[in-house]
Amino acid sequence: MIRLAYGRMLQDGLDGTHGLPRARLAELEARFAAVQAEVRRRRAGGEYGFYSLVDQAEAVREISTFAEGLGQAHDHVVVLGIGGSALGARALLTALRRPAWNEWDDEGREFFPRLTVLDNVDPTTITAALRRIDPRRVLVNVISKSGGTAETMAQYLVVRAWLEEALGAAAYRHLVFTTDPERGALREIAARDGIATLSVPPAVGGRFSVLSPVGLLPAALVGIDIAALLAGAREAVARAEADQLLRNPAALYAALHWAADTDLGARIDVLMPYTDRLRDFAEWYRQLWAESLGKRVDREGRTVHMGPTPVAAIGATDQHSQVQLFMEGPFDKVITFAVVDQLGDEVAIPMPAAGAPALPKDLAYLPGHTLGELLRAEYEASASALAQMGRMSCTLRLPDLSAATLGEAIMFYQIATGYAGVWYGIDPFDQPGVELGKKLTYAAMGRPGYDAPTKPAAPGRDEV
Repeated sequence: MIRLAYGRMLQDGLDGTHGLPRARLAELEARFAAVQAEVRRRRAGGEYGFYSLVDQAEAVREISTFAEGLGQAHDHVVVLGIGGSALGARALLTALRRPAWNEWDDEGREFFPRLTVLDNVDPTTITAALRRIDPRRVLVNVISKSGGTAETMAQYLVVRAWLEEALGAAAYRHLVFTTDPERGALREIAARDGIATLSVPPAVGGRFSVLSPVGLLPAALVGIDIAALLAGAREAVARAEADQLLRNPAALYAALHWAADTDLGARIDVLMPYTDRLRDFAEWYRQLWAESLGKRVDREGRTVHMGPTPVAAIGATDQHSQVQLFMEGPFDKVITFAVVDQLGDEVAIPMPAAGAPALPKDLAYLPGHTLGELLRAEYEASASALAQMGRMSCTLRLPDLSAATLGEAIMFYQIATGYAGVWYGIDPFDQPGVELGKKLTYAAMGRPGYDAPTKPAAPGRDEV
């Protein structure tokens, strides 16, 4: 079970001056009944569709059967997607499989395939990937809920031509689409060409879809226990049923961050895991928090231009880059540390060999400890130093990095995002700013039905 330590969000856990006054907790608790009621009302109306992802017994069976059958006939899986269709798969791989997964040989990967996620249309990246991957041994998972995402569909057309050049009519056997259950270009192509498909639940938006077939298929293909992922997610959902704010960690997390923003101007939210295995999880969080909470208008249609700015950091690496800013810069940040109690591997820092020269005095303290001890000491020192400087932080403590724990962490953040939408009074499930960019891209590329903007920007004149 994940634990949330939040004392260093409060003045009496910091320097007595900065942070939220402890009395603010009672005020948030008093308002929480209305927040919880609104979440439940909107869930009943279908807005919080990601909650239902914890109950996917049939999908788990279907995906597991596919992964154990056709999926294992390939030694490389390529995911084509962008945003929520790519970040979740990468986060799952980094957290739950061996580091540098693709560099291990078959035995090192337990004979599961390599996994490459292509989430951009940079031609250099695409060219390099297609040159190093054997098209005869690859399974390509094309992920687009709408079936019309420009970047993903451009990737698909390039990769399909690459497959057909090598495999001819058999190319379709190396493709699987994850898309809308009924509509869109991918669904149309799949029906025409006999391509295997999985469905994205209609009520689940892309950035909330990692625990749907969007993330579960790539995870299952590389040997991740997807049933355990969903079991952990169920734990987070169960805890979010609590009607007392201080017993509902996801709701409390959202409330404290909202209060830090609106009361104190702390509009930058940093997620800083102290393990490399959660580096991509922090990138996944960054999209979830930014795209959900950054909005021009509130639910009443009033122009508000609100939303916190999420930042991804990594401990202890960023103690030597960003932490200087966190420590002495503006009081506009909340840092969330994510620490793992049982990292799994441990490496002792060795004593000098017998007969070897003694270490310099300034290094003699290290032997006899482990790298894990050092990493934990780095976290504790950073959190304490920030508190002494009056900087707000909280800590998510994960017992381990198992599939169940990661599933709980994913659902924790998704639920917290849903609660934050209510605290901010905005819709956390739309993305009108993203949609405008899509429309302008379609117009620039000549897609029928989309016109160029009437007053285009003129970037060419103001250059040096």
